[in-house]
Amino acid sequence: MQDNLPELRDIHLPDGVSAFPIANGWWLSLAGIVLLVLLIQFILYLRRYSKARYALKLLKEISAENVVEAAKEMSEILRRICVFKYKEAAALLGKDWIEFLNQNSKTPIEGKTAELLINAPYIPKESSTYTNDDLEDLRRFCQKWIGENL
Repeated sequence: MQDNLPELRDIHLPDGVSAFPIANGWWLSLAGIVLLVLLIQFILYLRRYSKARYALKLLKEISAENVVEAAKEMSEILRRICVFKYKEAAALLGKDWIEFLNQNSKTPIEGKTAELLINAPYIPKESSTYTNDDLEDLRRFCQKWIGENL
């Protein structure tokens, strides 16, 4: 009989099971989790900045025809923001209100512009004490304050 042993080869065990490459299902699950996190971040971003955009839109829509009425509306917007964010400041009046606004702003409001904001609810509509320049200074302050606080 012929010797068949030279044709036999050693038994080789297969390689161990590797964790990589990851199966497609795991990639899909990972992509879903990443998309979910990004969607949540985007929703939080919209919630945070939509309030500021809405307040700035209201501010822009205020007509400059009557300085006193416009100042009242600007004060109302600032107070609405305070009701939302700084609940303790919503009831402040006069100089306390101006001090609070200045504490939460990088650029303080002062002079005639501050007086306009304080006195607007008490001034008759026909009054010509304050000018459109004072109103525009107040509008710029409100824009900066809204940008810094919302």
